[in-house]
Amino acid sequence: MIEIFKKIWRFAGEEQKNIKKSVAVGFLNAVFHMLQIGAIFLTIQALVSKTVDKKIIWYILILMVISIAGKIATNYFSQLQQTHAGYFMAANKRVYIGNKMKLIPMGFFNQSSLGNITGICTTVLSDVEMTAPMVMVLTLSGFITTVVFTAYMLVFDWRMGLIAVVGIVLFCIVTSSMEKKSRNTAPKRQKAQAELVEKVLETIQGMSIVKSFNLTRIDDKKIDRAIESSKNTNLAMEKLLTPYNIMQESILRIFSVIMMAAALLFYFDGTMELTYALMFIVISFIIFEQIESAGHGVAILRVCGSSIEQANQMDDTPVMDEKGKEQMPETHDIILEHVDFSYEQRQILKDVSVSMKDKTMTAIIGPSGSGKTTICSLIARFWDVDGGKICIGKTDIREYTLESLMSQISMVFQNVYLFQDTIENNIRFGNPKATRKEVIAAAEKACCHEFIMQLPQNYDTVIGENGFALSGGEKQRISIARAILKNAPIIIFDEATANVDPENEDRLQRAFEQLTRDKTVIMIAHRLKTVRHADQILVVDDGRIVQKGKHDELIKEEGIYKRFVSERKEAASWGVV
Repeated sequence: MIEIFKKIWRFAGEEQKNIKKSVAVGFLNAVFHMLQIGAIFLTIQALVSKTVDKKIIWYILILMVISIAGKIATNYFSQLQQTHAGYFMAANKRVYIGNKMKLIPMGFFNQSSLGNITGICTTVLSDVEMTAPMVMVLTLSGFITTVVFTAYMLVFDWRMGLIAVVGIVLFCIVTSSMEKKSRNTAPKRQKAQAELVEKVLETIQGMSIVKSFNLTRIDDKKIDRAIESSKNTNLAMEKLLTPYNIMQESILRIFSVIMMAAALLFYFDGTMELTYALMFIVISFIIFEQIESAGHGVAILRVCGSSIEQANQMDDTPVMDEKGKEQMPETHDIILEHVDFSYEQRQILKDVSVSMKDKTMTAIIGPSGSGKTTICSLIARFWDVDGGKICIGKTDIREYTLESLMSQISMVFQNVYLFQDTIENNIRFGNPKATRKEVIAAAEKACCHEFIMQLPQNYDTVIGENGFALSGGEKQRISIARAILKNAPIIIFDEATANVDPENEDRLQRAFEQLTRDKTVIMIAHRLKTVRHADQILVVDDGRIVQKGKHDELIKEEGIYKRFVSERKEAASWGVV
């Protein structure tokens, strides 16, 4: 249990001060609670002596008022500190995870389930924010209050205090056993909860595929199994803890009865005054209240501990080397020297060496899976190379900070992601400091302005997550507007016109010409019209550059490029008869 307290304490970080305040106020709450015992003692004493003294009545009333007011105030303050600590320690962890994901190699997101990350940021951290500080303070305050009561009893009568101590020790032994037993079940419960989130998320994201291939029954079985697993682990936790909860409660009830019997016994054998005997009988009903609540919280502490362990998995995830310097290269030549790269056990690039001169266009073509996109991703440092190096402006990209590196690069890919925000903010993502006028200018160049002005609130229209309600071409043009607004010296395209309608393609081509003027451009291309005007064409096959040159040079060679041109010309000659 102490180890879990330490774990929560370390996890709390900046919120440790609020937990300290809450525990300290919990102790004050116990002191105010003791004033009620004092008022009860004075009341019993007055009744036994059969004397009515107005001063005593006033003392009793004052003690009760102070006690009640103090308990209300301390309980209110303690709850505020607990709530603040819970929400902010979870919020800080979510922000930490979000910031760390910016520095994690993209390969991590292939190896790690999106559902697992989502589960940590939602269900797991929700468990922490709602329970960890509350249960920690409840447990500590419960034990503190019980210790104060017990000390009070030992002062008045060591025999009654000793009975309370024995009951507390036995209660702690059972509680410790319960906590140890829950060590195996709690992680299983957390894992089942995370898997449930993962399966639900997977089903929602792939619903179109599930429906189109009539896989609803198969997919339902996956969710049913996840729900069943979650149900079983939660029931297993309850079945495990219920006998211990019964034992805890039985011990406390038995020792309450023993205390009452002992008070009566000591009174009848003449070793205890009636006033004290009656007071101890009253105390026997309330002394174990706080520790009982603390005992119930111990089981939840183990779940909190498992949640924290799961959330801390992100701490061990390797990040990109951040020892680089903030710098701006004078030129933007891109050089790959003997680059090797593997994803898990599969080698993607093999000894790739190539130079892309500043302010020129390089087109990359090749079969699917040949390594075209990987080359572009390595230049943007989505991953680090396994061997060799990549330089921009004669400086290894690993010597830049990621922020300064990405400020040099704009990327436009076929798979466009748009945020659930306004059209304006989605375009401004390319340059957060841009004015509305600059956003509109970029949209006009990217052929977005006309369709944006037809939306209900124009640029203030909030689009759904991932651009829901926009066509593929519209989303593509918004992503191009982002790149235009960013105005980076290096631009990487992955066939950016693939989803653009024919009537806008010519206008968009002119926008490309304006965007790419005096820029270093890398374009993964599938259209002959795009490729033939490039300053350099790279043909990639099986992770190697097998051909390199201009269109007029490569068309004369037998190989992949010549076949590529022939296939495009043949496709272009097709027509509807």
